[in-house]
Amino acid sequence: MARRVPVQTRIGFTILAWAIALLLFSPILWTIVTAFKTEAEAIASPPTFLPQTFTLENFGAVQDRSDYIKHATNSIIVSFGSTLLGLLIAIPAAWSMAFAPTKRTKDILMWMLSTKMMPAVGVLIPIYLIFRDLRLLDTLHGLTLIMTLINLPIIIWMLYTYFKEIPVDILEAARMDGAELWNEITHVLVPMAVPGIASTLLLNVILAWNEAFWTITLTSGRSGTLTAFISSFSSPQGLFLAKLSAASLLAIAPILLLGWFSQKQLVRGLTFGAVK
Repeated sequence: MARRVPVQTRIGFTILAWAIALLLFSPILWTIVTAFKTEAEAIASPPTFLPQTFTLENFGAVQDRSDYIKHATNSIIVSFGSTLLGLLIAIPAAWSMAFAPTKRTKDILMWMLSTKMMPAVGVLIPIYLIFRDLRLLDTLHGLTLIMTLINLPIIIWMLYTYFKEIPVDILEAARMDGAELWNEITHVLVPMAVPGIASTLLLNVILAWNEAFWTITLTSGRSGTLTAFISSFSSPQGLFLAKLSAASLLAIAPILLLGWFSQKQLVRGLTFGAVK
């Protein structure tokens, strides 16, 4: 029987949750309102919250200075391409670790996770030299490759966690029915783990979309993503806050919409196997 929670406690936790949510959302909200201000009003002191002069000229100036469509297309190709490539590698890897473990499986998982603890700048020089020699600098396939590599440990870890919650008996029954390994993975395992795979895909698309260090370092103009698009509005001449906010809003709008419409699937996948 579930414990009854007093009404005052529920109200208190609700207010606390809304306060934390508003605190976390406040930088995005400030970016949104600043994008519709003039440059003079954006740097005014004391600052004003709502625009005194509502304007859309910042968005026109942003598009005139940089090709938003091209950068957005590059971001879509890199984020979804790297995630799909990572899933193709991670699903068999997670299957082997979850259903055919060895005494070294946990060590391998910890080693993969430890690679995320290294600062990216620590491997910048060798990665840059390798990309230069292989002519992968400022290319979409090179950027997709590096995004796959840096997010692969997270993809494998998440899928491994989901696969561990699937009963082994179901896979053994499929083998007894004559299913080969490929059919076992594609027709039995993957359909059962769709919520986990979907949440893994969404989370890693967001991570790849927001990646700034490698996209700025390994690209220039031809293959730049939206993070490079935003950074172009920080110049030695100064910060143009209104235009920078407009560029940031254009960059985060697609991923915000994706997260908003897929939040139920994302939450369901992230809590997959958490409650038994």
